[in-house]
Amino acid sequence: MRIALATAIAAFALDEDLPPLLEALRQRGHHAEALAWDDPTVSWARFELVLLRSTWNYTDKPAEFLRWCEQVSASTRLLNPPALVRWNTDKRYLAELAAAGVPVIESHYLAPGDDPAAFPAHAEFVVKPCIGAGSRDTQRYTAPNRAAAVAHAKRLLEAGRHVLVQPYLTAVDSAGETALMFFAGRYSHAIRKGPLLVRDGKATRALFAPEAITSREPSAVEIEVAERVLAAIPGGAPLYARVDLLPSPSGPQLLELELTEPSLFFATAPGSVERFVVAIEAAEADAAIEAVDMAKPRFGKQC
Repeated sequence: MRIALATAIAAFALDEDLPPLLEALRQRGHHAEALAWDDPTVSWARFELVLLRSTWNYTDKPAEFLRWCEQVSASTRLLNPPALVRWNTDKRYLAELAAAGVPVIESHYLAPGDDPAAFPAHAEFVVKPCIGAGSRDTQRYTAPNRAAAVAHAKRLLEAGRHVLVQPYLTAVDSAGETALMFFAGRYSHAIRKGPLLVRDGKATRALFAPEAITSREPSAVEIEVAERVLAAIPGGAPLYARVDLLPSPSGPQLLELELTEPSLFFATAPGSVERFVVAIEAAEADAAIEAVDMAKPRFGKQC
């Protein structure tokens, strides 16, 4: 199978998942290449599968990225698929998951034209864009610095961006964040992320904020919550998903559901990249069977 791993020009040297994934695919007899979604010279139609991996700069031009997803999908198979990517790249999906009963961190949304100060009072809280990644344009504030937070929200709104405000769950400072990886709906492995946001600090200007990553064995409750998140995904569990949870007094709460370009941290879990490749192969085999079934003639009852 000819497989393209879609990255970004700026991310080639930063995506630590690419080398082991390319090697694992080639070991299984596939022709695999890492190519940038923002390279206009690439002919994506020559691949049987285009796999979204580290397209991390899509937040700078989300409409262009979504058009690219649709164009690629029209000529070959894109995973995860465009409709799911469109849903997942805007953090307002969290409201849908909360309405479905998933334990989501309390979230307040602002749209362009809204009063940038119209969000609840919290002792500590986070302001971020609804379309964003890698902690860019994301800042942690305390109540005395609410004016700076309002100014931050105002800047985002005036740029035509939607804004998400959430209380800061302080348990993350000691316990860290748990990110659980699922391939084709099955749990693979998990990691611990150390706290990223500095109190009343500045947002990162890099492609993503530096992260302290270690392997982690999730609790039974964390796995149960993550499985509830997966069950609520429109259309069912996709090829890959990363469920990011934060600890709270009421139990694990969903911070983000990553279905577009999540790092999968293969280096922290021996055998994980091989599991991912097997899931890719199974997904393509299922798609081939479905295509054959769709192509079969359908005959009505003869009179």
